[in-house]
Amino acid sequence: MYCVFCEIIAHREPARIVYEDDDVIVFQNVLNWVPVMLLSVPKTHMQQFELWTSGTIAKVAAAAAEMGAQHCPRGFRLLSNFGSDAMQSQPHAHVHVIGGTFLGEYA
Repeated sequence: MYCVFCEIIAHREPARIVYEDDDVIVFQNVLNWVPVMLLSVPKTHMQQFELWTSGTIAKVAAAAAEMGAQHCPRGFRLLSNFGSDAMQSQPHAHVHVIGGTFLGEYA
């Protein structure tokens, strides 16, 4: 089964990678709803629920927080969507890093 995130991890699909280690990759989201939209992704293919109930979440979250602080020094949000009703569009687990602008009181 094709997974674009797995292809990015394997460097077979293009992406603007901002961080990478043995376990996690962080790259720019192709969506541009706010100035900074990054995805912190485990290199092992897993579902959202698996990520959040495993030890892997600590590494993915740490990379997301580090990149958020670096790219959005005035503040950022970490966000995960679970399922289509929550607008999850990729089956490979990931954490969004969003910021670069005032996100509003209720955004």
